[in-house]
Amino acid sequence: MTFDVSGYSLLPVIPELVLAIGAMALLMLGAFRGEQTTPMVTGIAVILLVVTGLLELFWLPAGKLTTFGGSFVVDDYARFLKVLALIGSGVTLILSRRFLEEQAKIFEYAILVLLSTVGMMVLISAADLIMLYLGLELMSLALYVVAASHRDNTKSTEAGLKYFVLGALSSGMLLYGASLIYGFTGTVSFAGIATEAKTGSIGILFGIVFLLAGLCFKVSAVPFHMWTPDVYEGAPTPVTAFFASAPKVAALAVFTRVALTAFPGVVSEWRQIVVFVSIASMALGSFAAIGQRNIKRLMAYSSIGHMGFALVGLAAGTEQGAQGVLIYIAIYVAMTLGTFSVILAMKRNGQAVETISDFAGLSRTNPLLAFVFAMLLFSLAGVPPLAGFFGKFYVFLAAIQSGLFALAVIGVLTSVVGAFYYLSIVKVMYFDEPAGAVEPMGVELRTVLTVAGVFNLLFFVYPGPLVSAASVAAKSLF
Repeated sequence: MTFDVSGYSLLPVIPELVLAIGAMALLMLGAFRGEQTTPMVTGIAVILLVVTGLLELFWLPAGKLTTFGGSFVVDDYARFLKVLALIGSGVTLILSRRFLEEQAKIFEYAILVLLSTVGMMVLISAADLIMLYLGLELMSLALYVVAASHRDNTKSTEAGLKYFVLGALSSGMLLYGASLIYGFTGTVSFAGIATEAKTGSIGILFGIVFLLAGLCFKVSAVPFHMWTPDVYEGAPTPVTAFFASAPKVAALAVFTRVALTAFPGVVSEWRQIVVFVSIASMALGSFAAIGQRNIKRLMAYSSIGHMGFALVGLAAGTEQGAQGVLIYIAIYVAMTLGTFSVILAMKRNGQAVETISDFAGLSRTNPLLAFVFAMLLFSLAGVPPLAGFFGKFYVFLAAIQSGLFALAVIGVLTSVVGAFYYLSIVKVMYFDEPAGAVEPMGVELRTVLTVAGVFNLLFFVYPGPLVSAASVAAKSLF
């Protein structure tokens, strides 16, 4: 079956078109029927995400597909990360059900998540600088609005404004870098840039610096992390869960694709940038979180640290490094969504609680919830044999194989420091006096927490499917 328009095949973009057209249809439904359609719109949005994932995996032909003059590519790498981004978006909408019913009856929320996900999918498949920017802006513009979606909450509005202002700055830096690279290579395609940039001229190096700076903002890497703690704290908790999962997948995906496919001839030059950013992110994520009392701010610094660990794999610049990045981001998404399902479950007298002291004595009031949360925290800290340990193992192994011994050692040391603040939450849950019973968990929170908890606990029993899928995806980049 062929879908051709103006000489270009639309077959590779069918999943994106289904999602975009579905979002437009839901927008019309919500506009005509009003706020009472919020539960229906959210439910249909989740179904759309599932259908899109199935199309991506089982309907599109196997192998590498390209369209729009090679600027949009669907390969095993794109498939792996698109499915991961769709899972992150879908689970976030499931986690948002109670918030949308009780606090903010806004049907636009699910539609914005869908449109942002379309941007993520375009970003993951981008094979030139123009498609990269289109995907990035489509993803980001929806995120700015989602951050401020709780209109009656001052913190939410402030979070959206901060994110928008700093996002505009990062887009400017990325565009300046892209224009320099185009000016010195004469092409915007990653394959063409790879051919022209075999020797790093000063202009191309400046372009790489600005381009990677813009991408660092999207993954919350130091020194472009400033927005993360404030936006995570100010945005509604389901929105924070979304920010911490799906957009990170897309941003890290394009970061890795750009570095490895557009600049394979100047690895030693961009590696210096990635190593610095990685070390700075791991260090700040580990030390700055120690003094935090708000669980969402703590998760913001945790996210910064984890992006630093993921970039250790990219710094290797090898197929094993790319595989490590893919395994790490998949495990990170599972850990993060599980953790946020616990944070969303922490309600007393109808009010959400967000300070770490509110978890006091949880082991006595809800032992099972406390146990699963503790396991997720241990996994985030990288304690064996939980899934988080294996994520770090693969990226550190890739770094060692590439001779980056100092980077791997610093990674291990910052992991030890980071374990302190995760363990401090466990200490509060198990050794402090109870702060009061929490409300029963909704079925959607319980389901997400169960799946995330089982994945983290039992990953070591059967890691094969994820590791082999990541290996196949990484091979398609080289």
